[in-house]
This record gives sequence, structure tokens and C-alpha cells, in this order.
Amino acid sequence: MARVPQHPEVSEFELQQVLEALVDPVRRSIVQQLDAAERDIKCGDFELAVHKSTATHHFKVLREAGLIRQYYVGTSRLNTLRRTDLDEAFPGLLAALTTPQAS
Repeated sequence: MARVPQHPEVSEFELQQVLEALVDPVRRSIVQQLDAAERDIKCGDFELAVHKSTATHHFKVLREAGLIRQYYVGTSRLNTLRRTDLDEAFPGLLAALTTPQAS
């Protein structure tokens, strides 16, 4: 297994894939938690209502769409939101998705 998973380049981002990744509420929760955090988050530190194997699938979908970057520190896999890359590819999209909606 590679120590650094494959990540798409910004030029490979596809809006359809990003939007499909964000349809799922678990994946939106991951993105929102990363957006609110002031640090990168280990996979096991997210508040998710799914089993570990299901969470692994969700992280993979987000990574392959270009929404998150994963890397290892020791034996821990950390996650970071690819905010700069997403803003370059789709200006304003991430802000629209993570800004709380007015009631």
C-alpha cells in the first residue's frame, strides 16, 4: 500500500464528480468538519455515524473527487480540505457549501 494515496491534480477536477461526492450527508459532514477545524484531522477523529469500513469508502470518494488530501504521520492517516485547489478550480463553490444557511 502506498504511504501517500493518489490525488487528482487540479486540472483533473470534474464538477460533476465533486457534486456527486457531496450528495451524501456523511461526506458533506466530513467536508464541514474539516472546514471548521483549525487542524488536519485523523480518520478516526471524525464524528461519523457509520462503521470504519464505510467511512473509509467515503474518504476515498472525497479524495478521488479532489475535495480532500490524505497523508500519513507515523501510522495515522490525516485529512485536509483542498480549499485552495477547489477555489482555483471552482471559485466560490466551497464557500457556498460550507457557509451555514440562514433560516
